[in-house]
Amino acid sequence: MPPLETSEPSGRFLSLSEREEIAVGLAAGQSARQIARQLGRASTTVSRELGLWERAHPGRPYRAVPAQTDAEARGARPKPFKLAHEPLRERVQADLERKYSPRQIAMRLAIEFPDEPAMRPSHEAIYQALYVQGRGLLRRELTACLRTGRAIRRPRHRVDGRSDPDRRIPGKIMISERPAEVADRAVPGHWEGDLIAGAANKSFIGTLVERTTRFCLLLHLPGRKIDPLALQEAIVTAMGQLPKHLRLSLTWDQGLEMRRHAEITLAADLPIYFCDPHSPWQRGSNENTNGLLRQYFPKSTDLAVHTPTDLAAVAAELNGRPRQTLGWRTPAEALNHLLSPPQPTGDATTT
Repeated sequence: MPPLETSEPSGRFLSLSEREEIAVGLAAGQSARQIARQLGRASTTVSRELGLWERAHPGRPYRAVPAQTDAEARGARPKPFKLAHEPLRERVQADLERKYSPRQIAMRLAIEFPDEPAMRPSHEAIYQALYVQGRGLLRRELTACLRTGRAIRRPRHRVDGRSDPDRRIPGKIMISERPAEVADRAVPGHWEGDLIAGAANKSFIGTLVERTTRFCLLLHLPGRKIDPLALQEAIVTAMGQLPKHLRLSLTWDQGLEMRRHAEITLAADLPIYFCDPHSPWQRGSNENTNGLLRQYFPKSTDLAVHTPTDLAAVAAELNGRPRQTLGWRTPAEALNHLLSPPQPTGDATTT
């Protein structure tokens, strides 16, 4: 076995001498934070080191030399690929054919083989065995068993900068800065908006829902791709028909179609707020309405065939449905009540 590395801290990896100080500190009853402070390290570095030790040696007190040996083994390259182990490979293939996800497989194997490291792959190792060239130890056709069914793995984040929220939608105001009055729906005039997409994401309809009355407006968006300018014009036209007290704000998700939010705010005098990523519940009324609209505009159909007249008819029908949340009034009735001039109170004077 090669000699243990005893160099001073590199700024990245713990050295043997640091691990000896960790062992001494633990024996003295010090916390990970106290030990890290003495070492001049982040507390997470010491906590991670102790977590790795516990997983490798459950129940055993921390020891510096074995911990150093473990670290050097983890850092050795090239690393043996776990799916090269035939019993593991056969088990993983069987579970994939049973429609288990890689994460389900990895977690189940960890339960069934707690003391057999060779039978405990990570879910990432399984994905790499399916997708990565040179590590394709699983049959490629097994990718069809995954929920996505993709033969090529799609990256979670874009590498061209478009995943950067500030580059996607400059100057956006987040929902956390939205007035508190919006949340309790007591004040009408606050709207939620989104798009529903047709087949192959090549046709779209804009949807606007007023939070208090659930009144819905549908926006006709011609064309086969999302056009931020067309959406801007549709929103400005639709909201411009309402009095100022019924267009107090609009909440949207972080879709690129809303890149011209500043122009919309200026033209319609309508502040726009953006939801947090992957948080559709922050537009709950709009999400519910979009689900109801699928009765009229099913997925995988061409939404471009619907004219503005068609959309107005659907919106009128939806706004004419009684809603339990409105005391069985319809959204149209609730909105008309807000638009009606206040009635005089008290008895009229007779002569």
